[in-house]
Amino acid sequence: MKKSFMPVFKDKEQLYDHQLEGLKWTLSHVYKGSPFYRQQFDTIGLTPEDIKSLDDLEQFPFTTGNDLKEGYPFPLLSVPEKDVVRIHASSGTTGKRKVLAYTQNDLDIWFDMFARCYEMAGLTQTDRVQIAVGYGVWTAGMGFQLGCERFGAMAIPVGPGNTDMQCQFLVDMQSTVFCCTASMALLMAEEVNKRGIEDKINLKKIILGSERCSSAMRIKIKDLLGLDDMFDITGMTELYGPGAGLDCSKHEGIHYWADKYILEILNPDTLVPVEDGEVGEMVITTLCKEAAPLVRYRTRDLTRKITKPCSCGNILFVHDKIMGRSDDMIILKGVNIYPGQIDEVLSSIPEVGSEYQLHLERMDDGKDYMTIKAEAKQGLESADMEDIKNKIKKKVQSKIMVNCDAEICVYGQLPRYAGKAQRIFDNRN
Repeated sequence: MKKSFMPVFKDKEQLYDHQLEGLKWTLSHVYKGSPFYRQQFDTIGLTPEDIKSLDDLEQFPFTTGNDLKEGYPFPLLSVPEKDVVRIHASSGTTGKRKVLAYTQNDLDIWFDMFARCYEMAGLTQTDRVQIAVGYGVWTAGMGFQLGCERFGAMAIPVGPGNTDMQCQFLVDMQSTVFCCTASMALLMAEEVNKRGIEDKINLKKIILGSERCSSAMRIKIKDLLGLDDMFDITGMTELYGPGAGLDCSKHEGIHYWADKYILEILNPDTLVPVEDGEVGEMVITTLCKEAAPLVRYRTRDLTRKITKPCSCGNILFVHDKIMGRSDDMIILKGVNIYPGQIDEVLSSIPEVGSEYQLHLERMDDGKDYMTIKAEAKQGLESADMEDIKNKIKKKVQSKIMVNCDAEICVYGQLPRYAGKAQRIFDNRN
């Protein structure tokens, strides 16, 4: 009988009890092993023994990305260096990178978590998984590959870009699953369509990570490739890497692995819990991470908890898709705008394609202006462009409460990316 990587809890109360035990262990572990955390706790007069319930977590201080950078090269380290068997680093491009250390047990837990994602996506050991994400110090490639091997399917580690090789392997290896960013998925879907090899490949599913995928982009990719399903995977270097959660085939939200970490959703300004269903910042506390545990780590990622149980019947908690980052928020004329809101507006207009750019300018009058440059859906004539432009302007005004201009271009005019797409161009001083 094939091994399942899913945890078994009879009810939520048993899961909460598990979280409390993991929380007590983590706080004791970091207090004993990490000078950083010990100082943090001592400064406010708290000890691990102060945790009596999950609610007591809110008394403890936050950890931030700056704490990781300032602790370079081994921030948050809570075990002797001799116990560290690997490091990974974030993909930041400025200043010191956020480097995270791993024990062997950390790696085993991570690969089990990732195998759980493949299981939730309905893969079997007969699947062939083509991995088109970055390798090296980044967690992406290693996570997708070693999680696949732990699960027991065939890993095909092609790496990012190189559409010629990607297409050749799709045909020759008959890959059934493709793992990549949303931008890479669109690039490959259009490439397969352009080369006319749809009937020569055997692709059934795509697992997307690292960036948002709008509804319009999802529909386009699925239609061009004739897929059975697509899945969103979450994760970050600080939290092992990708594989921290996945949406199931019901697509009602991201099942996150609440047996491995506690998720708080807080107002990024006040740092108090938001109301159920409201958007807030994800704050993470790990429950079994040894080398570099997280205690109330501010991820800057924005989402909302979904309190309604998923209809798939899985007891693990659910959050919405990642809407963006709190530090990616755009302030225009006093209105806070998140990239996810633009995605939602454009996806609600049938005539708009999957690709867009957001341009912000400050004019001579001192005022800020926003222009949305969007592709029309494939096959639409130039005569339709003015109507699409007006629909975008009207919808943005009604949904986001700001005025904008719109520029419509033909399908395929905007650039495609093998990695994350650049969509926001803020040219204000």
